[in-house]
Amino acid sequence: KAILILFLTFLQLVYANSPTQTILFLGDSLTEGLGVSKAQAYPHLVQTMIETKLDKNIKAINAGVSGSTSSDALDRLQWYLKQKPDMVFIALGANDGLRGLNLEQTQKNLEAIITHAKNSGAKVLLSGMLLPPNYGLDYTQAFQKMYENIKEKHNLAYLPFLLQDVAGVKELNQADGIHPNAKGHQQVAQTVFNFLKGQL
Repeated sequence: KAILILFLTFLQLVYANSPTQTILFLGDSLTEGLGVSKAQAYPHLVQTMIETKLDKNIKAINAGVSGSTSSDALDRLQWYLKQKPDMVFIALGANDGLRGLNLEQTQKNLEAIITHAKNSGAKVLLSGMLLPPNYGLDYTQAFQKMYENIKEKHNLAYLPFLLQDVAGVKELNQADGIHPNAKGHQQVAQTVFNFLKGQL
């Protein structure tokens, strides 16, 4: 029994003294967790999953802001970079697409964000989005291709669709059909966790 107690104490000390990795989640309302609490939003859930399933010290910073576009996120990123995150998970562009903004400018904005994050020494991860079909085939395809172009140009680890297995599933979304509910955020967290665990 004494040996077991010593062993458990040793494990606790190792875990307590292991370095903490910080992941900055830069996004919009999907990341902020519009309609749910911060504790129910996927960044916090991902932190808990990494800590419990991978036994790693993780600090998730939720830098999601409802309504955020690619053009207003750079200033926010620069402020958060003062915290020296190890990773920056970028989940932006959905509002650009939903507003029908010029995709060439959106790509330039996202690339500026990526460059600033890389220059800080952080590892940059990119999440893509998809648009509903009512935006027209040409625009929706160009929107999806934009993320693929950025991923290839900057050699980024890439999650093709943040809302995989959530978009269009009524029981996983709020009444607006766009924003995940608490159960939906659990599924988003699982998708992001599966993506991130190989990057840590």
